[in-house]
Amino acid sequence: MSKNEPILQFNDVSVYYGIIQAIHNMSFSVEKGQIVTLVGANGAGKSTTLRAISGLIKPKSGSIVFKGENITGLPAHEIVRKRLCQAPEGRGIFLNLTVEENMDLGAWAAPDKGAYQANMDKGYQLFPRLRERRNQLSGTLSGGEQQMLAIARALMGQPELLLLDEPSLGLAPQIIEKIFEIITDINKTGMTIVLVEQNALQALQVAHYGIVLETGKIKTHGPAGDLLRSDEIRKAYLGD
Repeated sequence: MSKNEPILQFNDVSVYYGIIQAIHNMSFSVEKGQIVTLVGANGAGKSTTLRAISGLIKPKSGSIVFKGENITGLPAHEIVRKRLCQAPEGRGIFLNLTVEENMDLGAWAAPDKGAYQANMDKGYQLFPRLRERRNQLSGTLSGGEQQMLAIARALMGQPELLLLDEPSLGLAPQIIEKIFEIITDINKTGMTIVLVEQNALQALQVAHYGIVLETGKIKTHGPAGDLLRSDEIRKAYLGD
């Protein structure tokens, strides 16, 4: 990866579910250190885009390049080893394991095993509530706490690129606000983040760059502040 090369390049990618095309020849890039958000209605292709990046679904055409390496079609476990980690939609935590056991599972592909305890401590610093509940079964956590755990577990893999899929889904407004504060804090450490969100207003307020999807295509894109100020975008996606 050269100095000025984007950390992620999504090049002319098409994705199908059976005969249904979910992503249509989509292209965008993510600069190192940015928060880039994908926003749009249900079925726009946001989560499918993340699934393609993380190796959970194989594109039919196009290429996905991470840190200068073509990762198109690689299995998900190999992509995680390259320090690209995802906190999935629906959180995907193991409800019958404790908080600490879930976080431990997130460290399986971390390149620096010697930093295990330091990474665990960082997770607890970001999410003090998880420290208080470290020995508690994850199924007994609130929805907000489970979302915190999903993000903390992803960070245990020492990612250079963090994918967050609908982190505000099903959460109370005050918890959503806290989650977005933490996302901003994580980004301030230098972490690059691709954020998928239905809550377009919250997402664009924390992002550097926004991409608006509609039926598997990019409708518009640009600096997040510009999209927030666009009358068309506000009317269509922000409820104004």
